Amino acid sequence: MAKDGREEAESAPRRGRPRSIETTNAILESAYALMATTGLAATTIDAIARHSSVSKMTIYKWWPSREALLIDAFLHHAAQMLPLPPASAGTPAARARRHATAYAEALQGEFGKVQLAVISECISKTGSAELFYARYLQFRRDALVDMIAAGQKDGSIQAEGPPENLYDAIYGSLFYRYIFGIAPITSGYARNLVDLVLRPKG
Repeated sequence: MAKDGREEAESAPRRGRPRSIETTNAILESAYALMATTGLAATTIDAIARHSSVSKMTIYKWWPSREALLIDAFLHHAAQMLPLPPASAGTPAARARRHATAYAEALQGEFGKVQLAVISECISKTGSAELFYARYLQFRRDALVDMIAAGQKDGSIQAEGPPENLYDAIYGSLFYRYIFGIAPITSGYARNLVDLVLRPKG
């Protein structure tokens, strides 16, 4: 799947000499693979350097901290696995339904475990919530909020209220159900949730 240009551009800060895309991808993919297979604690800079065959010096030049690298590795994978739906994919409600369903399905696999680990360890233990929001959530949230707002404007989404609240109601509910295991997260549940919250026309 094609990555969103802005997401990839924001996947890591530019510091020092220009980066090699191939080397950057090797580092990010190695970091994600290690998080998925060995856990966050074992995903050290040393381990990432060995797995990617890239020097620690290069990694330290390109990322301000281990937490920033792990968050970027998660972002890099999310951009590939959960691309934002293009305008050609249908009405705003249809696109929201499609994306929420893909997210619900992703939560059932290693993606959900890695996301939870990044949030619980990188954020709660290091206080880097702002970093996670700036690098991962903000752009994706803003794009989907704008999509919901467009649906409200053209009448295809009949739900009233701030589009930010509607977005949070959908994705907050999915994540809440995943975290506490209240009930299974199915594709049907995600689709019904979007329709319940957004009240699409027709």
